[in-house]
Amino acid sequence: MTSISRKCILCMQLLILFSLSRNAVSNWIVKTLPGFSGDLPFTLETGYVSVGEIEFFYYFVESSSGYSPTDPLILYLNGGPGCSGLNGLLFQVGPLEFNLTYTGGIPELLYTPYSWTKSANIIFIDAPIGTGFSYATNAEAYASSDTLTSADMVNFMRNWLNEHPKFGGNPFFINSDSYAGILVPLIAQAIINENEAGVEPRINIRGYILSCAHTATDVETDSKIVYAHRMALISDALYETAKTSCNGSYADVDSSNAACLEAIEAIELCIQDISPQNILSPECAFLSPNANEEKDRRSLVENSRNSLLSSFKSPDLECHNFEYLLSDIWANFKSVQEALHVRPNTTKEWFRCNVSLSYSVDVNDVVPYHLNLTNTGLQILAFSGDHDMVIPHVAIEGWVKSLDLTIDSDWRPWFVQGQVAGYTRKYTNDGYRFTYATIKGAGHSPHEWNRKVCYDMFHRWSNYFPL
Repeated sequence: MTSISRKCILCMQLLILFSLSRNAVSNWIVKTLPGFSGDLPFTLETGYVSVGEIEFFYYFVESSSGYSPTDPLILYLNGGPGCSGLNGLLFQVGPLEFNLTYTGGIPELLYTPYSWTKSANIIFIDAPIGTGFSYATNAEAYASSDTLTSADMVNFMRNWLNEHPKFGGNPFFINSDSYAGILVPLIAQAIINENEAGVEPRINIRGYILSCAHTATDVETDSKIVYAHRMALISDALYETAKTSCNGSYADVDSSNAACLEAIEAIELCIQDISPQNILSPECAFLSPNANEEKDRRSLVENSRNSLLSSFKSPDLECHNFEYLLSDIWANFKSVQEALHVRPNTTKEWFRCNVSLSYSVDVNDVVPYHLNLTNTGLQILAFSGDHDMVIPHVAIEGWVKSLDLTIDSDWRPWFVQGQVAGYTRKYTNDGYRFTYATIKGAGHSPHEWNRKVCYDMFHRWSNYFPL
């Protein structure tokens, strides 16, 4: 055998080994985290799952109920698109939260008792590609879209289950927050189709959870004006003028319809200083950043990691979004990334939400998917904060009504500790169960405004108890 042939064989062997290593799942158990005192009181696993040329980073918190092999398995998708899985873990349904008393250094982490992981196994993922600590081995792979990300998530779950076979029989649910609502029914339909085709490993899908879910762009755009009127942010006269001149449709206005355009401009002037995340909260810097604000925020984090308080004025420190900056500080410490087992030099800098993704919006309405899935026997939970103007509850109630389901339990208040926590309605369709609930006083991403109420809601729903 010639030396050239030997070199060719060696090259082929190296290529095979490289391919195998890229398609392997690397994971580690994390026992301690910088900023948290002592050992973590729950099982946290972090790792990478390869999907083609993408390395998706995830945080898996095992159920602490003692029944993790039978408790629900949830793939938790955050919005943006581009918000890290740490957003869900630290601010929404995970077992950790920040101590908001911050004077510098590594922000302190605290244990919260209102975590859904008390009775569910949850995979928090950095998706789509370019989010958090996820990265690609090829620059072209950074281009993504709604349909591509949905397909990636199906492949991610099958690859993850291949490495975690003990969870293969667990009832599986997909969870969305905000923008990820577009992805969930696409993923659910793909999983059902592949299960029917015999693709292995089979994913034991039982349903999905929709938190302030982006679902239909035009419906949501129209509903914002309806919501603003209901909440007395615009006058009756202005609302009626807009409704008449725009014929109730505000999403795609004819440029020749001057009366409609003038009414919409007047409405925008009325609400421009209201926080869309929660209309009762102060409108704060960086709460819903545009590109320029995000650049300013990044500069702040880069230049003032240990002097954050000096960079803010009252009432900024009282704003809901202040803790978001703590996550930017915490996750960029080298010791934190080492504890999480982040691969060195794969992420230049971590941000809670990456607004510079190469992402294409190619789906604007997934109501037809929801409608098709009403014949599958899935179990659905949809909920919304009643002070959210990003995805108003009236939009969600509108598209749910269009599904033409049978009302099983009509509109009524539901309670936590004897107090009204919101309102709920339950629908059915031959085994299909759809529970809708509002969270009283909550804004966009309701868990961030009231973790306890959202925990009680999930606990009851997941155990088939009425709200």
